[in-house]
Amino acid sequence: MRPLTSEDPRTIGPYRALARLGAGGMGVVHLARSAGGALAAVKVIRAEHAADPAFRARFRREAEAAARVSGPWTVPVLGADTEAREPWLATAYVPGPSLGEVVGAGGALPPDTVAALGRRLAEALAAVHTAGLIHRDVKPGNVLLALDGPRLIDFGIARHEGATALTATDAVIGTPGYLAPEQATAGPLGPACDVFSLGCVLAYAATGRRPFGEGGAAGVLFRTIHEDPDLTGVPPVLLPVITACLAKDPSDRPPARRIAADPGAGASPDLRDPREAWGQPGTRPDSSTPWVIPAGLTALIAERSAAALTLPDPEPLPTTLTPAGDGTGDVGEDGAESRRSRRSRLARRRLLTAGAAGAVLLTGGSTAAWLAGRQRRAGSGGPSAGSGEPPTYTIGLHADLSGPGRATGLAHRRGVELAVADHNSRKEQALRLALRTEDDAGDPRQALRTADRLGADPEVIAVVGPTGDVLREEIVERYAKARLAPVVVAAGATTVETGSGADLHLCLTRTLDRALATGLIGYLVNTRPAKRILLVQDAADPVLGGEIGGTFRNATPTGSTLIEHPLPRGAAGYGGAARKAVTARADAVVHAGGDASRAARLATALADAGFTGTRLAAGPALGPAFLTGAGRAAEGWVFAEAYSDPAALPAARAFTAAHRKRFGAPPATWAAEAYDAVHLIARAAGATSASGELRSGMARRLVRTEHRGIVRTLAFHASTRQARHENGIFLYRIENGRPRFLGPYDEL
Repeated sequence: MRPLTSEDPRTIGPYRALARLGAGGMGVVHLARSAGGALAAVKVIRAEHAADPAFRARFRREAEAAARVSGPWTVPVLGADTEAREPWLATAYVPGPSLGEVVGAGGALPPDTVAALGRRLAEALAAVHTAGLIHRDVKPGNVLLALDGPRLIDFGIARHEGATALTATDAVIGTPGYLAPEQATAGPLGPACDVFSLGCVLAYAATGRRPFGEGGAAGVLFRTIHEDPDLTGVPPVLLPVITACLAKDPSDRPPARRIAADPGAGASPDLRDPREAWGQPGTRPDSSTPWVIPAGLTALIAERSAAALTLPDPEPLPTTLTPAGDGTGDVGEDGAESRRSRRSRLARRRLLTAGAAGAVLLTGGSTAAWLAGRQRRAGSGGPSAGSGEPPTYTIGLHADLSGPGRATGLAHRRGVELAVADHNSRKEQALRLALRTEDDAGDPRQALRTADRLGADPEVIAVVGPTGDVLREEIVERYAKARLAPVVVAAGATTVETGSGADLHLCLTRTLDRALATGLIGYLVNTRPAKRILLVQDAADPVLGGEIGGTFRNATPTGSTLIEHPLPRGAAGYGGAARKAVTARADAVVHAGGDASRAARLATALADAGFTGTRLAAGPALGPAFLTGAGRAAEGWVFAEAYSDPAALPAARAFTAAHRKRFGAPPATWAAEAYDAVHLIARAAGATSASGELRSGMARRLVRTEHRGIVRTLAFHASTRQARHENGIFLYRIENGRPRFLGPYDEL
């Protein structure tokens, strides 16, 4: 998944484009959202290809073919417009990787997984053939892996059985290495060619190699036609069916429906027991056999699902569909930019904001030279160009310094002050920093006035904060109105609606609480594998608890069984949850909720019941109420958090020492993250080249900037303006009554 570019449409029929899933010479596949919130994969054909009547006819045929096929292992068509200037086809979105990605990264799959894969793909092909179609391009890249099984996609070159191809005579259509001999020789085609391709796919999945070798297309096609496949390494239980599928004569291959329903029948003349074909004694080898999830797939789907669900709608461009170019600008054959393209480009420049265009940008060049050559400074009243003095930019701090959240606010202030002092102490800096601090006392109405005051100050180029637990949309709207970017470090939840417009001026540097379950799953996969996981769904926290529970349901670790137990509101139910953990022989218990006192009561009940397995929860459930309420029962609990312990990080050693020296105490939670946020702003300010518009362009620049901080490297998904959480989720374990920092979840 990649960010949209300036050439991508923002609306495609009734869909809003969110990101790119893939691109080729013919068009682009977008991740998009319907008006009802459903995600879809929308293929858009470039206008120059759609202008070709033959190509449009081919795409029209693809849409018709895909719509005719139905089955559990194919992807349903949601809509299409084959007559649009840039025709499109929408199908359901599958957040899983392709078979090619999984095998390419991890090698051959286990025999049981390949067997289940074969049954389900055969059932998908049977549905294709029942519809009177031939897929013609069955290959690992066209097989997506979901948690319940594979999905066969892409009917781009499918056609009716017996129909005349819309290609030149003797043209070879498909992917060398997965083509049947009759396809390689441009002979008459039938459903059997898909069965041959299925055999190639299964051989690849079982060995990690193509059965007819690598190299140029001509050599691969020659071996496909004249030589036997290389099936070295194919497990014996898979060999009969794969061999039968790869028969040179189409009439010797079993039909897909027989492979799906009874793989032994027709696999070879001397194979009569269908159980022998797939090596599953005593079971009927059909698609009802459990899908064996490949290792690592669960966590990958969880991360992709979380990323997709949090994508906002981008700000629309002037037109519904813009021509898709090559990213170099709309330039005609004579090298001159057309008037229409120039107007479109200028309009996009005004409208595009952070997340709507571009990938992460590593800044370069001489910012000092740029600053020295500017005619005037933006967002600051410091020295003018040519004075020899670097400009001074002001960063605002919006914090609760005297209210209920003053501990977090104070940590922010100390981290920000150290960052400003550290930046200004370095020689040959291209810019200097100043700080303006505003206290909202944790009061919502005062927070709005604080945003107005900072927004009205032309010297302020960006704001760190607010520092509360929940980021409210009305505050972000105030900053958006002033075209001032708040860089939010600590808020674990937000009421900002994606696509509302206000979020286009927002930069979030932490993983939100709803994504912390990914760290817990990683712990149960890599650190303390669990075969039986009890999910205690806390009804007292339906929002965060529901999000944690949903992540575990959608991404249960491979080979694990998820057992669910509801925890009702009120004071009852803890003992029942603890008894369920013991009687169900659970290896791990997950508290799906964010209430620290309720997590403490669950911890106590589990200890009283004698449960000694792994116990986990997301960060909001870790607090004084948990530690004091659970007492000794808190020992061993593991929590996923979005903040680090700088005292345990070698990269933060100097920061920790400076904090102790200046404030007489080690850095508190969020101090180091606030320190990194200031340096991120300084880096983005030094890379901004829009004369006179420094602060209004900061939000876009921030999410296109990568900064290697003392806590972690800050890099962003440009389409969501949220920090990448690959290294932004940290685990803590309670030891001797205190949380002990374990490290990033993916490094344990």
